Amino acid sequence: MAEDEPLILEDNAVAQLLYGENDRNLRALEEEVGVEITARGNRVRVQGPTLERKLAERVLRDLYHMAVAGVAVHEAEVHQVARMAHEQASPAVQALLEGDVIEVGRRKRIIPRSVNQRVYSQTMRSADLVFGIGPAGTGKTYLAMAMAVSALLRREVARIILTRPAVEAGEKLGYLPGTLYEKVDPYLRPLYDALHDMLDPGDISRRIERGVIEVAPLAFMRGRTLNDAFVILDEAQNTTPEQMRMFLTRLGFDSRAVVNGDITQIDLPRGSMSGLVEAEKVLAGIPGLEFVHFTEKDVVRHPLVQEVIRAYERHEPDR
Repeated sequence: MAEDEPLILEDNAVAQLLYGENDRNLRALEEEVGVEITARGNRVRVQGPTLERKLAERVLRDLYHMAVAGVAVHEAEVHQVARMAHEQASPAVQALLEGDVIEVGRRKRIIPRSVNQRVYSQTMRSADLVFGIGPAGTGKTYLAMAMAVSALLRREVARIILTRPAVEAGEKLGYLPGTLYEKVDPYLRPLYDALHDMLDPGDISRRIERGVIEVAPLAFMRGRTLNDAFVILDEAQNTTPEQMRMFLTRLGFDSRAVVNGDITQIDLPRGSMSGLVEAEKVLAGIPGLEFVHFTEKDVVRHPLVQEVIRAYERHEPDR
């Protein structure tokens, strides 16, 4: 495309979704790539150095494909796709083109946004036990929840079990007010949040009442055999080796499990071994069991989160 030729987007309505409110997505792309962008209707003109201009046009095409597929495009997606485009085609667009999309019912499609997220989603389809290890904000819990809900709606499993250890820095359950369920609710809230993004609240309540969806602290798993279920263990870095072994031996027939954690955010007492760290050493190489590692490049939250993670990683050797 010549420099003076505009980029023409086929659907004007989709183009407006791509631009964002008050063209904020275009402004974000200008800042990220270093170009000037003007848009009128479905015609977009990009001005700047040749390499930057071509990169911006490529990002616009990728974001347009995402918008056509029904994916909401925000500034975070703009930054993510632009940074990935420096290295290769956007993983989100590759996922769309190759059908690597998690269908959650008839109305929602979850698309991996980075290379490792694609590897993670593909691995969850092929392996019965998957470990996702990496920083917060990389989509580990969200994608696992999407895969679990998709499997439930397709009747590949009969129930979903969501669990995490009730361990946080500075607090113990005995000192928190309320009943046992009121005590553990704050620890399980991130799992509920992801679940509510996949299903209607009324549907969730009905399924929880029938036991089709269970959200419980890890201690409740002891002594059980989990058959025909999709099981997610979140915040696994805060398990002890004994708890991790207990959880992994709960897996029953026709079940799948995903274990997620961030080994840089261990809240166990000083000197305690993390069950997730030990599991990676003990279980590596077992057929049917896979480890997927995420980095700051996979963060899909505010762009500053990536910089925060990098800063702490640089500081870590000095601690």
